[in-house]
Amino acid sequence: MYRALRKAFEDGKHEPGAADFYYGEMEMRRNADDIPPAERRLLAAYWMLSGYGLRASRALLWLAAAMLATIVLLMGFGLPRDDPKQEATGIVPSGGGRVTFEIGKDDPRNPTGNRFTGERFEKALNVVLNSVVFRSADQELTTTGTYIEMTSRLTEPILLGLAVLAVRNRVKR
Repeated sequence: MYRALRKAFEDGKHEPGAADFYYGEMEMRRNADDIPPAERRLLAAYWMLSGYGLRASRALLWLAAAMLATIVLLMGFGLPRDDPKQEATGIVPSGGGRVTFEIGKDDPRNPTGNRFTGERFEKALNVVLNSVVFRSADQELTTTGTYIEMTSRLTEPILLGLAVLAVRNRVKR
């Protein structure tokens, strides 16, 4: 019934009313007894994260919370103790000739001591802001930090997309 009413409002170019019926349609679907549990969980997540793509503030709040959690996790576990230094070693031949140096870096080491400093916050914020738009921050990270960044590069753009979808639905009206 909600679907038919929504379609009638859309055909009549009354987008705000159609959006209300869409929300109601999705609520009825989410609360129906005859849908599989997996679909019910998916609809519940869609409702919780963005109000079925109609609540931009909800999606933006989740995005801000995800970014804050990522910053805290990176500050605590993801940023290395020191920035890896490049070191060159080699032997110069006694009769002259060509010398080739191989530049290597140490693996990033896990932090010790005070992990929550202003400098570490700035580095973590840079990584997080870059991860929202699928860019690499070029920041050396520990193994844990790499996994934290990969997770944020997957989830945060989805939340940003849900917010954009909700704004589009509001502007479209």
